[in-house]
Amino acid sequence: MRLATWNVNSVTARVPRLVDWLSATRPDVVCLQETKCSADAFPYDAVRPLGYEVAAHGDGRWNGVALLSRVGITDVTRGLRDEPGFPAPEARAIGATCGGVRVWSVYVPNGREPGHDHYAYKLAWLTALRDTMAAELPGHPAYAVCGDFNVAPSDDDVWDPSVFVGSTHVTAPEREALAELLALGLRDVVPRPLKYDRPFTYWDYRAGMFHRNEGMRIDLVYASEPLADAVTDAYVDREARKGKGPSDHAPVVVDVDLAEGVLPG
Repeated sequence: MRLATWNVNSVTARVPRLVDWLSATRPDVVCLQETKCSADAFPYDAVRPLGYEVAAHGDGRWNGVALLSRVGITDVTRGLRDEPGFPAPEARAIGATCGGVRVWSVYVPNGREPGHDHYAYKLAWLTALRDTMAAELPGHPAYAVCGDFNVAPSDDDVWDPSVFVGSTHVTAPEREALAELLALGLRDVVPRPLKYDRPFTYWDYRAGMFHRNEGMRIDLVYASEPLADAVTDAYVDREARKGKGPSDHAPVVVDVDLAEGVLPG
């Protein structure tokens, strides 16, 4: 199975790029974030000819997540257990079983700045994510939580830690929330970079930061131990961040050998 995650930063604005990338990369399951469209407005007709079923969760504003699968989609869940809102719950999480693997696409709140109400919301949302994963994980040996976590797991995951002092994405409570997810029995599948020495997945549009590789690793794949053990390759598709009109995020692509012992039965 080839699993991928990508914050597309508006799926309707990226349809040609998405279709070209799907055609070239041929992932079996794709987690999309920041689709910025309602579920009804998702461009289903653009991806169906490539063999993808779609489960979308969106309200047409700034959030939105989706799952694309060429290996089936069943048991779709939209939203988390006891999910907090800002003030109402937002379209930030969707889960489904695809080809025997339970997969979640998540778009964690940004947090804005420490001390802001949105920062408290972010931490509460991550708690709801942990509780949802804790309830599901025992029943799914093959399990993956993928998406834009808006948290860099360590100082090695930002281009210059001194730039981020006092900012979100790097604070101790945010990183502790990630550690609590891993403590459930998940593993951080760290991809290899296609260029440079660190696998950044996000670069701000401003001031040539992409070309100087002044980025962050905030798009993550957290996999159950059996699934992580079956990973044969993982990489950041930096090429997808190039050209005219890209997202400010690059896809993460993970190849998994679903041999006997990974899937139940």
